[in-house]
Amino acid sequence: MSKPRPEIPPFYECVRVTADWFFSTFYDFSTSGRQHIPLQGSAIFAANHISFYDPPAIGAQVHRPFNYFARDTLYKGLFGKALHKLDTIPVARDNADIRSLKAIFKALKKEGAVAIYPEGTRSADGKLAEPKPGAGMIACKSKATVIPTRIFGTFEAFGRQHKLPQLGGPIHIAYGRPMTVDEIDPGKDHPERYLEASRRIMARIAELEAPQVTAV
Repeated sequence: MSKPRPEIPPFYECVRVTADWFFSTFYDFSTSGRQHIPLQGSAIFAANHISFYDPPAIGAQVHRPFNYFARDTLYKGLFGKALHKLDTIPVARDNADIRSLKAIFKALKKEGAVAIYPEGTRSADGKLAEPKPGAGMIACKSKATVIPTRIFGTFEAFGRQHKLPQLGGPIHIAYGRPMTVDEIDPGKDHPERYLEASRRIMARIAELEAPQVTAV
């Protein structure tokens, strides 16, 4: 008998639906590969990071709750209360502290889903960058299923160069075939075990493509 799907908290679902409405209304928003998304069990959505839009865009059309990361400086006022209610994970601006890592592993142990960025920070030019070892370490230690995820179009809409979002234009989220820990982990004897694991994840992200648009 299969396990029941994780319950989606009403507040989270309200935010997800709102995000889906926003992207679908103000952008040419689309996704591909959603058949690869497991609706239960621990999962890491490993994505490139090019925009402020990336976290809500990744989960806008995924029907399971995510534990997102948020800078610890954002937990103030009503917005901070909303972040707490969404079960986001606070992260120090310059590095993921021990408390953050513990929260990540706790969420995955409870068969939750987290969105992480192997590159560690938003891209300055919208291109893929070299990964850092953190994502590989989390994947190897948690043994969670990894869903390579590539984001297209959010850099042009709201990248680091923008003070305000630019409405209009395409945004596409591509979800790739799940990766198991056996595909990711090069083994304890590898001199750059976690960095190599991150590189393997990043290579799969790089393989994902946006659908080709045929001119009319």
